[in-house]
Amino acid sequence: MEMFHVKPRWLFLKITCDDGTIGWGEPVVEGRAQTVEAAVKEIARYLIGQDPRDIEKHWQTIYRGSFYR
Repeated sequence: MEMFHVKPRWLFLKITCDDGTIGWGEPVVEGRAQTVEAAVKEIARYLIGQDPRDIEKHWQTIYRGSFYR
C-alpha cells in the first residue's frame, strides 16, 4: 500500500496484491488528506492478508465495526 499526496489537497492510494494485481483509488474527505490517510492506515490493518475478492465481507466488517456510525 502506497499513498501519494498531491498538492493542494489530494490523496491517491495504490494497492498491490501478492499476485501482482494493482488497484488505484482516491480516498477523500475534501481538504482533509492527512485525516483520510490515518483512516486508510487503520483500515489497512484489517485488509492486509485478506482475500481481495471478498468485497462484501470486507465492507460489512469495516462498516459494522465503525465507531462513528
